[in-house]
Amino acid sequence: MTLALLFPGQGSQAVGMGAQLADAFPAARDVFAEVDEALGQKLSVLMREGPEDQLTLTENAQPALMAVSMAAIRALKVEFGFDVTTAAYVAGHSLGEYSALAAAGAISLSDTARLLKLRGQAMQRAVPVGQGAMASLIGPKTDLALAEAAAAAGAEVGVCVVANDNNAGNIVISGEKAAVDRAIEKAKELGARAIPLNVSAPFHCPLMQPAADEMAAALAAATILAPAVPVVANVLARPESDPEVIRRLLVEQVTGRVRWRESMEWMATEGGATRFVEIGSGKVLTGMAKRIAPEAESLPLNTPEELEAFAKSL
Repeated sequence: MTLALLFPGQGSQAVGMGAQLADAFPAARDVFAEVDEALGQKLSVLMREGPEDQLTLTENAQPALMAVSMAAIRALKVEFGFDVTTAAYVAGHSLGEYSALAAAGAISLSDTARLLKLRGQAMQRAVPVGQGAMASLIGPKTDLALAEAAAAAGAEVGVCVVANDNNAGNIVISGEKAAVDRAIEKAKELGARAIPLNVSAPFHCPLMQPAADEMAAALAAATILAPAVPVVANVLARPESDPEVIRRLLVEQVTGRVRWRESMEWMATEGGATRFVEIGSGKVLTGMAKRIAPEAESLPLNTPEELEAFAKSL
């Protein structure tokens, strides 16, 4: 069995996330306390009690999702003796790449929390609310070629690119609102369904360059070590372990495409992964894994029972 650990991205947040882990495991509570201290805010209370509109803010959702993933990793280690090097690869969707790096020991928990708080704030600042948009193109006809054609139509009136290549049948475009609206029309003509996303900014497109510049400065000052497990990077869809390359890729990731489908395909084929485990809030990546690599086992780990069952299965 070749194991790959997956870490979820924005959209997987929910009020109450992490509460079961905190109630069951002192190690999980320690993670939430450490993140609260690093940020100087009671993020753990917001995660447990809401309100949802505050938790959904990018600057809160990003460190919160990472905290839940790291609480699960810490609990697995302390309670069940799980070593992250049991995995052949780690990978995370957008902000989840930071969770993957933290899990692999490349960035400290406190630094990861602070970087993600800044990342969320910087992304929010980069484009005034209402000027950007994102849309999900879905349906059996939706593939990368269709999404690229729709984005090209949008690009005739403004910035519009493919932001997330999640899996066949689920691709996200991002850019200026008028351009995304045009791309939606084109996608429908080509046979896809298009759903505007309720997001506060157009992520993973060139409009995020001011945020990339902010992250470049912050990451230049951050300590990044070689990860204990290779991290499959969003912008490469290949594993990387060199700290300086990782630093550069995290900057590129802000404006670049999340090549999730290719990352998963690489792990399942060339990487030989036969078991994908999603660590943290929600089951979004588990669903994607089942569509991209149906022959592999895919399961979510976000409750004490799931953690214990997983540990016993090893």
